[in-house]
Amino acid sequence: MNILIVYSHPSKKSYTFQILKQLEEIAINKNWHIEVSDLYANNFQSNMTAEEYEREGFADTALPIPQDVAEEHKKIENTDCIIFLYPVWWSDCPAIMKGWFDRVYAVGYAYGQKPGLPKMKMVKYGITICTAGHPNDFLNETGIAQSMQTVMLDDRLGKRFERKEMLILGGTLEIETVRQKHREQINELFIKIADYCS
Repeated sequence: MNILIVYSHPSKKSYTFQILKQLEEIAINKNWHIEVSDLYANNFQSNMTAEEYEREGFADTALPIPQDVAEEHKKIENTDCIIFLYPVWWSDCPAIMKGWFDRVYAVGYAYGQKPGLPKMKMVKYGITICTAGHPNDFLNETGIAQSMQTVMLDDRLGKRFERKEMLILGGTLEIETVRQKHREQINELFIKIADYCS
């Protein structure tokens, strides 16, 4: 089993980083191969260049795909499951992860396919895991949870994944009251991954 984690958080002191370490530990214990695209640590360029815009905006697929984007494409082609892990900032992922979608989901690859060009594979499982200060009840009552699910699952993951789901780890402002529940939810998630992807 090959898992790619697209990870977005600037601090190793964060709860989101602790979740990353838990994911890695579970995967290693299962003898699964895990690769992490740590967007902050890798200084991933989130802003699209003018040349990239010409390629995207005018669907000019004769223009080259940047090397860092091509490297992300290789990671996608080698994986069975992609986990997008990030904190909720103002009802969405951090800008650097939004930039990952802007640039990595290149025309001719993730959409607007043309004959003769590499096409993004259908990934077996796509999972969004996000940490949030507000509890899940609040996020559901205000519609924020539903909005995030619509954007991430229906648009960004879209039809590029056979199966997809979102796990919101809410209530982190009172972390000790939710930590164990979150651990259990993640363990249950890995059982689903194993059942579906094996």
